[in-house]
Formats: sequence, structure tokens, C-alpha cells
Amino acid sequence: MNPKRLKRLKRSFFIRSTLVVAKDLLGKYLVRKVGNKKLIGKIVETEAYIGPKDRASHAYGGKVTPRNKTEYLIGGHIYIYLCYGMYWQFNVTTEKAGKPECVLIRALEPLNAKAKSKKVASGPGKLCQWLKLNKSFDREDLVKSKRIWLEASGEGIKKSQLVAAKRIGIEYAGSWKNKPWRFYISDNPFISRK
Repeated sequence: MNPKRLKRLKRSFFIRSTLVVAKDLLGKYLVRKVGNKKLIGKIVETEAYIGPKDRASHAYGGKVTPRNKTEYLIGGHIYIYLCYGMYWQFNVTTEKAGKPECVLIRALEPLNAKAKSKKVASGPGKLCQWLKLNKSFDREDLVKSKRIWLEASGEGIKKSQLVAAKRIGIEYAGSWKNKPWRFYISDNPFISRK
């Protein structure tokens, strides 16, 4: 496959239902330009967070803080934050501006054989480390950025390959922790966990 032939995702992809975007991101390619090199990974695992009513969302109850204000941007922006004071978490905003919803990218399958063999992107913190992502990427527009973007893969994910499961690490969210809003490609060895 030649990644140069892939089409960059447009704004219209991101300003849809968060649950739809979370599923449709599976199989898409995240491209990160570092110098004159490109790090490319296929998205194999995501989680959806649906804003003010979702107890697991940073925007639960409609709150706006310096950390989460990026969630309120129109779909297609990067929302990145530090988790446990040490792991960056890469999210993509969805929906229209003012509706604080996003999709966490949990795992990638790298295209590079060496990176693939080391499973450098099998978890949200690991993928940020591999792609050299940090707070400077917060609010970056994936539709316009020259250093990071998403591309269509040309290969769709069949319904039979799509797994919906509970989100990870949100025990505090009451009954919202049981929502099956983590999506991954079945039998893919690069997901963070089953």
C-alpha cells in the first residue's frame, strides 16, 4: 500500500455523531510528520465520550476548564491532555462547535515493520510517545495541520470485525462505565487489551 495515495479526512467526517465517528475511525490512518519522516499507524481501537451527560467525560455537567475547553471546538481538532501526570492522551473532537464530544484513540497498528514488532502504539500513552505528541498539539486542526492528520485507508472494516466493549479506566463513572463505547477491530494484535 502506498500511503501517498490516501485521502485526507475532511471536516464533514468529524462533525457527525460521536459514536459513528468512533466506529468509522477504525481502519483509518493517523499520519505524523516528524522532520522529513512520516510515522503512520492504522487506528485499531477507540473510545467515545459524549459530553455533558456522560459521567466519564471531562465535560460532564457542561463544565469548562482550561484543560477541557478544546473539547468544545468543532469536530476535527486534537484534544490532548496528561493522564496520571505522565501519559498524554490523544483525542479527536467531534460534532459541531460548542458540543463537547470526542473520541480517544486507544491503539494503532504501525505500518513500519520495526515499530510493529515492538507494539509501540498499543495503548493511548504508548502511541503518544511513539508519535512524539504532547500539549503543543492541543487544539491542532487535523483538517489543516502540516504535521499530523488522518487519512482514509481504502479498506473498510466489516461489521463482523467490529467489537463494542466497555470503556477502560473509568470506574468513577457510575453506570456510564458499562456503556459499550470502546470499539476495536476483532483479532487485531495491536489493541491495548481485550
